Amino acid sequence: MSNPNLPAELLDHIIDYLHDTEDELMNCCLVSKSWIPRTRKHLFADVWFSADEFLELWKETFPDPSTSPARYAKTLTINCPHAVMAADAEVGGWIRGFSHIVNLEVGGQGMQDDNSDVFLIPLQGLSRVVKSLNIDHIPIRSSRILDFILSFPLLEDLAVTNCNDAAINGDDGSNGPPTIIQPSNPPTFTGSLTLMRIELAPIARRLLSLQGGIHFRKFTLKWDHGEDNSLITALVEGCSHTLESIDIGCNPLGAPPRHLRLY
Repeated sequence: MSNPNLPAELLDHIIDYLHDTEDELMNCCLVSKSWIPRTRKHLFADVWFSADEFLELWKETFPDPSTSPARYAKTLTINCPHAVMAADAEVGGWIRGFSHIVNLEVGGQGMQDDNSDVFLIPLQGLSRVVKSLNIDHIPIRSSRILDFILSFPLLEDLAVTNCNDAAINGDDGSNGPPTIIQPSNPPTFTGSLTLMRIELAPIARRLLSLQGGIHFRKFTLKWDHGEDNSLITALVEGCSHTLESIDIGCNPLGAPPRHLRLY
């Protein structure tokens, strides 16, 4: 089977047909070395590091980052960013093998606030083709999280949730002179924007200041501070020519919630 009498295109089509059958794909890897790259394209399209032990298992299985199947991954979910940071420093750029990620999800539920700014550093600009970014429960200053977001020039869909006030306290420059250099090639944001249970103002201001503007088609925005109302209005007006649906709600402390949904 090392030299099957079938065109390579036909073999690729056969393997692609098995894209959602993990057992059959693993069997294909045993048929011929020439089949391995195509099967890995499907087997490792979605990589999920939900806990430290999964990360350790990956490192043991693929000790050499240069030959690991990380380059085949299209979706990367990380729920243990502190472990990723430690592993990246230990191996020396290990996480950079995931250079073709299209969908990136980073969660940090249970993380402590101490030194939280460093957790996203190994992931910043990880893949130049990221189009969807979901950040959840990351205790980090808004200035750092904004730099992280803007390191992906093709980003379309953005969701930032549960990064509460306590997690991003401190002077992030949002109320003083701007200290953050605007990226030379910022994303245009043509997909969806979800901001929930976060300090909305710094992120909204930065998005509104982007060169070239923003062009979201869908908004899901939930905020607790009445003073953010004007920023929400500015976001909606800034995307008025592209918006297709809006789901927004304000729930200030001591006041009844207000909600608006338009499609």
